[in-house]
Amino acid sequence: MPEEFSERRRATAWLQRPAGLFAQEHVEDDLGAGHPALRAGRLYRRVSGVDRHAREVGPEELAALGDPMATLFFRRNVFPMAVQDLLDGLPDAPDQPKVYLVSEAGTIPSASAPHLRRDIRFAITYAVRGTEADLMISTGANSAPRTTFLQVAAWDDTHQLFNYYMRIAPAWVWTGNSWDALAPGSRGRGCFDSHINGSVVMKELKQPWPNWQSQSAAIQLAEDDPLRDNPLYQRVIGAENLESTIRSQINRWTRARLRAVTADGTVQHPDHLLRQLFTTTAVNLTSTATQSASIRPGDDPLPLPMGFWLNNDALLDDLELEVEAAVPATTTARYAHSLETFGFRLEEKASGFSRPGDTFFAFVVPEAALEDNTVVRVLCEQGLISRKFAACVLMVDFPNPVFSPDRARLMRYVPTTATAADAVGDQLAHRILDAAAELPADSPEGRFAAHWNRPDATWRTDFSRRLTDYLEKVQQRITTEEGFDDYVRLAESRRRRFKAMRLNEFELTLPTTDIPATAAELRMREDATVEEAEAEEDSVEAATGQEATEKQATEEPGHRVRTDRGAPP
Repeated sequence: MPEEFSERRRATAWLQRPAGLFAQEHVEDDLGAGHPALRAGRLYRRVSGVDRHAREVGPEELAALGDPMATLFFRRNVFPMAVQDLLDGLPDAPDQPKVYLVSEAGTIPSASAPHLRRDIRFAITYAVRGTEADLMISTGANSAPRTTFLQVAAWDDTHQLFNYYMRIAPAWVWTGNSWDALAPGSRGRGCFDSHINGSVVMKELKQPWPNWQSQSAAIQLAEDDPLRDNPLYQRVIGAENLESTIRSQINRWTRARLRAVTADGTVQHPDHLLRQLFTTTAVNLTSTATQSASIRPGDDPLPLPMGFWLNNDALLDDLELEVEAAVPATTTARYAHSLETFGFRLEEKASGFSRPGDTFFAFVVPEAALEDNTVVRVLCEQGLISRKFAACVLMVDFPNPVFSPDRARLMRYVPTTATAADAVGDQLAHRILDAAAELPADSPEGRFAAHWNRPDATWRTDFSRRLTDYLEKVQQRITTEEGFDDYVRLAESRRRRFKAMRLNEFELTLPTTDIPATAAELRMREDATVEEAEAEEDSVEAATGQEATEKQATEEPGHRVRTDRGAPP
């Protein structure tokens, strides 16, 4: 393992990128190129994209940090160098800490792959003040505790945000807060490459929680693995418990964020909120609940994840549309045949590991992220947009729940300047309707207009019927060879988009196939057929102009906690 990754999570996917693309950039994102040596017993500041290099945090800056890391450790000149030192310094609390285990190689027996690095990590939560977790800790489980990475997301209840820290021996570094994740200069940089919207992240959020120790699967250890004697390992519980914590934390930050940006009745940058409706800022990974190695031709049909077909969390759960179709399921013979047809294998080039077949749970694919859907749900609850408006946008290209250029195209109509909070949805709808009058009916604008013009009494029924018809058409095609092969290619197209994201840290997260990396990007049609997608960038920067966006120093002036200015008024 390269020396520069000793205090970072070992990201094998980044290691396979061209030199300088991710790997060295992330080393410099930690401290900055040419940074001075860190002094022991100090807290430093280094927000990637904002600070050239790490600098020591002063007394006033430290006083502005109100999370447990600051109040219980750094203000008392305590700088724990190992995770157990950190936990020992926290006040006793019932049933704390809660410890979880994750590894992309965890279900591969060590005896069958002795040279494969397993990269087992602890995820630890701790409720310091009450029942809600205040600290989310990530650290290596099978590496030396004082040299493996140690990172903390700490909830600041005073300022209602997460502060992000990492230990870089012999000191600690504050790498920014939730508002920095949204600020153009630091967005997507450093720790905000994964905490893209300022909140905590659990990629594999739902059952069966791929790669996590859970009620669905166990991470396998050799009988003589020293990790078995680790007190933290002996406290490990299933990821099904962590799911509820992460959901609560995402909701916690989203509501705090919305309170802050609407406090004076206006929203300074509606585009920063609405990009989470119109674009894919992040994804979660979903899969079947069936272990791929157990699938045999002739078994019961294999339902594929509903999140692959549509954004069911937003459309069905949050917006309460109803469908009368079952989750589309293919035959196990079709699935098994596709593994050979497309050369599915698990592969990690960094270690030379390769094994035929799919991931442990079959058919892992990206789906719409909880953090995006939560913003949309809270926007509706608080009246910034209506549920009808959200549904009209999502229905523009509902067969493509992620990476939709059609929905992203509508970002150009979103206001980028201060707008009355109660006028955001109506103003945006009228902008799109005005544009639709000059465009074809099958344009994204035209489709939105057709949706918006449906009567208030019937739009739910109309949309529900379309979703039902679509899923029934999918079911008709999914059991045919041509249809299922198309869906395999579509899944791989979406996986390629995920692999280009910084969330893709480990090569074994997704399968490798013989489908070329240069294959055309694909999209699903409402008639359940698959076609090549138009070459249009799915990003808020492409839709609204990166140059204009980067002129803004923060998302919402006056609501960002900065260590160089203390707490906001």
